Amino acid sequence: MKYLLWLLKAAIFFTLFAFALNNQHDATVYFFFGTYWRAPLVLVVLAAFAGGLVVGALGMLPGWWKHRSAAAQLPATTAGSAAASSAPAAVPAATPAPTIAATDLPAVRQHGL
Repeated sequence: MKYLLWLLKAAIFFTLFAFALNNQHDATVYFFFGTYWRAPLVLVVLAAFAGGLVVGALGMLPGWWKHRSAAAQLPATTAGSAAASSAPAAVPAATPAPTIAATDLPAVRQHGL
């Protein structure tokens, strides 16, 4: 399985490398007030991808910050009990298994093929 993942990573790398080699032509990106940027097309695509990552991360930041501050405000007893509850509890041996009556099950319709 490990070799299959390395093979997949190598295939993705060589595909992106071939894309970069095939797109070395200059592209012009026009901004406001007559400014522009001339660069190889692969750099323009890379800049757009990086910009999308930054915008996505900034969009997630308020929710992440809210959850982080809410987690910091939890009482210490809740955090301590969560750690204690992760330890396996002793199950009494005399606990009977629950019984399920036939009326508790949903009706199953048979479909012929």
